Amino acid sequence: MNNRAGSFIWNLRQFSALAPTSRIVRLYHLEFCRPKIVYSNGSPRNRLNHFDDQMQSSIRNLFQDALFFKSRDDSQTKGVGAAAALRLSRLLCPRRLSFDSKQSPLCDDGRKKINFHHEASNEVVHIKETKLTPVSWRKLSQECNSLSDVLDTFSEMPTFPSSNYFSAMWTIAKRMSEDQKRFEKQLMFNHPAFTQLCEQMMREVKVMYYDHMLFSLHAIVKLGIPQNTLLVQTLLRVAQERINECDEKCLSVLSTVLEAMEPCKNVDVLRAGLRILVDQQIWKIERVFTLQTVMRSIGKDAPISLKRKLEMKAVRELDRFSVLNSQRMFEVLAAMDHRSVALLNECSKTVVGNIHGCPIKILINIVQSCRDLRYHNLDLFNGIADYVAATFDMYKWKHVLFLLILFENLAFRHAGLMDLFMKKVVDEPGFLDMKSLVSVLHVYSSLNHLCGSQTQEFLNIMASALTGYLHQISSENLLNAVCSFCLMNHFPLAPIHQLLQQDLMDELLMSDNKERNIHKLHILAACLKLDDVPYQKAVVLAPPSPPSTPLYTNAKVAEVLSSLLGKGYFSESVRLPHNYYIDFEIRMDSNRSQVLPLSDVNVVTSATDIQRLAVLCVPRSTYCLDLTHPRGFLAMKMRHLKAMGFHVILVNNWEMEKLEMKDAVTFLKSEIYSTEAPSTADVNFQSTC
Repeated sequence: MNNRAGSFIWNLRQFSALAPTSRIVRLYHLEFCRPKIVYSNGSPRNRLNHFDDQMQSSIRNLFQDALFFKSRDDSQTKGVGAAAALRLSRLLCPRRLSFDSKQSPLCDDGRKKINFHHEASNEVVHIKETKLTPVSWRKLSQECNSLSDVLDTFSEMPTFPSSNYFSAMWTIAKRMSEDQKRFEKQLMFNHPAFTQLCEQMMREVKVMYYDHMLFSLHAIVKLGIPQNTLLVQTLLRVAQERINECDEKCLSVLSTVLEAMEPCKNVDVLRAGLRILVDQQIWKIERVFTLQTVMRSIGKDAPISLKRKLEMKAVRELDRFSVLNSQRMFEVLAAMDHRSVALLNECSKTVVGNIHGCPIKILINIVQSCRDLRYHNLDLFNGIADYVAATFDMYKWKHVLFLLILFENLAFRHAGLMDLFMKKVVDEPGFLDMKSLVSVLHVYSSLNHLCGSQTQEFLNIMASALTGYLHQISSENLLNAVCSFCLMNHFPLAPIHQLLQQDLMDELLMSDNKERNIHKLHILAACLKLDDVPYQKAVVLAPPSPPSTPLYTNAKVAEVLSSLLGKGYFSESVRLPHNYYIDFEIRMDSNRSQVLPLSDVNVVTSATDIQRLAVLCVPRSTYCLDLTHPRGFLAMKMRHLKAMGFHVILVNNWEMEKLEMKDAVTFLKSEIYSTEAPSTADVNFQSTC
């Protein structure tokens, strides 16, 4: 007897937490809650008998600018529109409380009551019930064709848990097109049963299984219910309170939910709790998919110690990685902003070895993640580019262009793929819009890729297309396009004249990117003066002076030159016209057999008797990823220095640092006294392939 009574009292307390009857909460503007306490008279038995009467507090309108609770009558609380009979079963989990809602008697005012019959003899409570099997979300999603159908089913026979209805609606919504989904969501918000479903969800949230609640929260967020509503914030708060109930499945769902939500106070607190939980349970995670989902969601600002633990766990699981896991790992590491070379190298091998049949979107995601992580793997990029080039006709041109843009960000130049895209531009010149045109020009000029028989035809087509967009292109886009043409040693007259209009110049010099625009205008001015432009005299450009930048000399190269030539035989940090400077200048006789002291240069009367050498100390970033092909700006600078009478010697900083002093002296001596010009010195831009 005592055990049965104790069981009933425990369950009654649980249900009181589910539906607190002594408080009516009003939600005012700016989401400030003011609790209004309503005390009910009578004994606990009376309170139980009249539970349904006290339970009513009709839910607020969820989707209006000011959130508030609507009440039909301020003087008393009305009955719940959709009442349910309670079923307390010892077979269920202590937190599980099922709501069955088969037809129950109606009062005159249309309210359904919860009937509790008490036996006075033994004080044991028996609950009249009509059994109704809850409908699973899978069955609902199969039987219903729209979100409104699910709500209609709920309004007819609401069952516990209400999470099934939200999960079913999201499952149905995933099958719809974007337009249909938008229309169905609007119907869902306006459906009369939607408010009741949200109200029931908030009543049940503390007693339903934790994974059901998380699935509901995920569905609610994906259905577009505003994150600042009371429903979503309530679920977030309960998720925080019950986070210790997380198992591996719940970790995966919670991570997915947090990834889909915008930052706010409750989301940040829940993410912090997730990090603590992951730190405790990381070695217990068994599924690779769960591990990667957790890694994606912990955030870029997670502690580095936690990131390293997750990295170690992932390295241990490498033998269990599927091809999909390896492809996904790039995006996972980018999401947590953690550059794990060990993981990336192993996953790169798997991707390249299983690249056949891989969708272009996955390849784009991999390359984009490499860019975000600053991870350069020449074998991986070559493998992807080779595969895309071999299956070029299968893809939309926009996907290939986006891949080329990402490759340009990584300084990777694949001649075969770029030649194929150039051929497509020549064969179908009309497919490029204005934005794509500017992007193509930037990619080809930045990577210094102009070779083959179609080069001139390609440049003419691009110039003609740019001329067609002059009436609608912005000043900055026009400047970018013209600057790209200048890097490629091509000068279309109409775009240049359009750019030099006074109103466009004023607009460029007053924009937020003023310094960058001035730099590009100086590039244009230098090209018009130094390159072979047929209408040089017709174009006048005098951009404002750029801000001065400090010059830094390579100390090791200066030491080597001092040891090789001696003091007074070379100049350091030499500024030249058109905003150019060179690291070192050396003057020799015309045969390049003797270095002339700087003090004796004036003795030589004829300029033809002097050979000026420009020593440029260049970093890796001035080359493409293979470190043999100069990028656009370096190639243009070499071209202009040659036009000014210099012979260019390139010294790679990273290689010079590795050389011993003796080897460095030997290298520079061979470059300075060489009678044959280096292959990279007098190179013409168009022939650089």
